[in-house]
Amino acid sequence: MTRKEVKERAARYIKFVEWSQEDNCFIGRCPELFAGAVHGGDEAKVYGDLCDTVDEWIQLLHKDGVLPPEPATDPKKFSGKFVLRIEPALHRRLAAKALASGESLNSFCVKKLSEAKV
Repeated sequence: MTRKEVKERAARYIKFVEWSQEDNCFIGRCPELFAGAVHGGDEAKVYGDLCDTVDEWIQLLHKDGVLPPEPATDPKKFSGKFVLRIEPALHRRLAAKALASGESLNSFCVKKLSEAKV
């Protein structure tokens, strides 16, 4: 698999970096490929490390003859609505975070809205 093919495949997976009060650092995740995370004090560096980790993961799967999973958060699968209308990019981010926390999108959103005390 060429570097270009790896980059194209890696770009299909959602990656996010968020601040963790508990860990006092930024945490970067790609829940569709692996359960672990990368972390550090600089948000941009954590994102770069996360992208490198996703690339390496795809290369290792290819080397072992294992097809990477199809991205569950493929932007084509999301219309941008689930009872209320939101931007498709926000829908995608919420779905990825729900996946990372092991919850359904509905449960995750209800929990977040409850925490916000709207």
